[in-house]
Amino acid sequence: MPAHTRCGVLLVNTGTPSSPKPKAVRKYLGKFLLDKRIAPMNRVCWWLIVHLCILPVRGRKSGAKYEQIWTEEGSPFTIAHEKLVHGLSAAFAEGGYGDVVVRHAMSYSDPSIQSAFKDLAGEGCSHVVVLPLYPQSAHSTTGSVHDGVERAVKKTGWKGTYDFIDNYHDNPMYIKALAASIKHAGFDPESDDQLLLSFHSIPLKDIEAGDTYELQTGASSLQIASELGIDRKRWTIGYQCRFDKGREWLSPYTTEVLARWAEAREGRVFFVCPGFAVDCLETIYDIGAELKPFYEEKAREAGNPIGDGDFVYVPCLDRSKAHAKVLFDVTIPYVKERIDG
Repeated sequence: MPAHTRCGVLLVNTGTPSSPKPKAVRKYLGKFLLDKRIAPMNRVCWWLIVHLCILPVRGRKSGAKYEQIWTEEGSPFTIAHEKLVHGLSAAFAEGGYGDVVVRHAMSYSDPSIQSAFKDLAGEGCSHVVVLPLYPQSAHSTTGSVHDGVERAVKKTGWKGTYDFIDNYHDNPMYIKALAASIKHAGFDPESDDQLLLSFHSIPLKDIEAGDTYELQTGASSLQIASELGIDRKRWTIGYQCRFDKGREWLSPYTTEVLARWAEAREGRVFFVCPGFAVDCLETIYDIGAELKPFYEEKAREAGNPIGDGDFVYVPCLDRSKAHAKVLFDVTIPYVKERIDG
């Protein structure tokens, strides 16, 4: 790469409404639900269902949930990404690559992937390393980011080059960071503590079409358990956030695992979401307001009421320095190749 050019790193995630108001939530959900990789049926029929049936209801209900996690600074999802950009920029500077420009973008909200490419071009970048913040790749997530990058390259007339990192599910630093966060939350490898590794579910038709997501979630989980040094009986995988009941989804469902564990009650439950890079509605709200109460209820029904500290949510790596170091480790080989090689 010529000396006067620069390399950019673009972190991309799903997105967030601009506010918890129903109108803003409907706008965000509309973009998400009409993605061709998300739509479960004929696009015309699906458009009608989305606008006539789903958005009027989900806009209000989801808005009420967003209200509960919103902060004075705004969306916690947006804030976390902004801080993560600063953290990764600092990591590049510490590593001797202070000229690297780090930005973030969202597939279904601002800043858009297209605006990010324009920004990076304006900063003099002629190469961009694109990293979707989905450790385990899936057609519906990583694939959508790739679609967005291709559209952005075309619409902006991008003259440079880019690398696209498909996944980092087995990156050693990612595995170590997750294991460390689980221990930091109080998990004791020498006790009877149980570990539930909960991932976002995907339609089975995607797996039948060649999606390797299930293999990657399994590989990540096995390596995390190995890093913790725990027996196979002490951990399991669950899948949450099933979108609809009209299709078959990857299972076992997280609720099924929690119900089984509530009945058995062998030890404290540590709940971690390795597939979520940054805490969002599905973790901040769903786990505390829905999944934990579900586990408590099932335990009471089984005559095994739980006490304080018996269900522990392990936050995502989120905006932490450890997360910035993970993303640095994932992207630096591509940066070095373009700048040094």
